Amino acid sequence: MNDRAFFNNHGHRVFGVTGWKNSGKTTLVVRLVEELVRRGYRISTIKHAHHQCDIDKPGADSFRHREAGAGEVALIAAGTRWALMHECRDEPEPLLGDILPKLSPCDLVLIEGYKHEAFPKIEVRRSGAKHHDPLAPKDDKIVALASDHPDKLEDTKGLPAFHLDDITQMADFIAEYAQLPGKG
Repeated sequence: MNDRAFFNNHGHRVFGVTGWKNSGKTTLVVRLVEELVRRGYRISTIKHAHHQCDIDKPGADSFRHREAGAGEVALIAAGTRWALMHECRDEPEPLLGDILPKLSPCDLVLIEGYKHEAFPKIEVRRSGAKHHDPLAPKDDKIVALASDHPDKLEDTKGLPAFHLDDITQMADFIAEYAQLPGKG
């Protein structure tokens, strides 16, 4: 393994997508997952949200279990998927390193957010983003840039730069950077 491939201490290859609110991070992650899965890779994702969010719905049985005080609720959905919800209650928000070991083995974990964590990332810059301050000058883990407009890529500092719609080229870059095994 050369120093370009990043593995956490549990063996997962990770690569991230970061940027300001409304920069297109989720859309880019979804499109990259589709492309990498099409190529035969097993991909997992982690999405960090800065706002309070709930994946459960009031009135659902699992919601009622959590509201009653259960620390964790495993939900099995008719044999097609399962989810484990963990209530932090008085615990601090888990760090990325706390979440990664909970994932099953895969070829790559694509991470959305966690902009201050140390792993390789593509910074997304989009005209409609909430903020436009470049993140790359302050984060040496940003290894590439993606944008919907050429003027958002003027200060690339030598980093590879992609148009947001150039999913094939970004997937090629990520596969090479993360040293994914050749799958086509």
